[in-house]
Amino acid sequence: MELTLTPVTAAELARLLVPLEEEFAGDLVAHRGMTPAAARQRSADQIRESLPAGVATEGALLRLARVGDTEVGWIWVTVPKPGESRAWIHNIEVRPEHRGQGHARRMIQLIEAELAQLGVPELGLNVFGSNTVGIGLYRSLGFEVTSQQMAKRILPGS
Repeated sequence: MELTLTPVTAAELARLLVPLEEEFAGDLVAHRGMTPAAARQRSADQIRESLPAGVATEGALLRLARVGDTEVGWIWVTVPKPGESRAWIHNIEVRPEHRGQGHARRMIQLIEAELAQLGVPELGLNVFGSNTVGIGLYRSLGFEVTSQQMAKRILPGS
């Protein structure tokens, strides 16, 4: 069966944002050295700021990925504002039991086709350096590194 993308409903988004906030907070703790409480707050604030009207947020493409009747993941992309050229992937997620089957690749291809119909010439994303599977996927789809951040943890008393 073919993977399809359909608009996310308000109820679906409410369900999807709970684990997204938790996962993002975990990444902030692991990769940015934030305390769990500060990371949870930052995660919730950033998502709320990015989706102030939920599924009705202007410029937000929120798509649920399905194979037949089975939900396999979702993708959140923001189209560029006037004067900008780059759409942005905020989140792409494939449920663990459906990973390794090409669903993320197909989701990106379908969202690229949707963006092309809108006349959007470029798509960008951020990826944590430890996400080697994601980095490999994005490179295979033609994404290139356009900037790079590095950090080093300094332990007290070092």
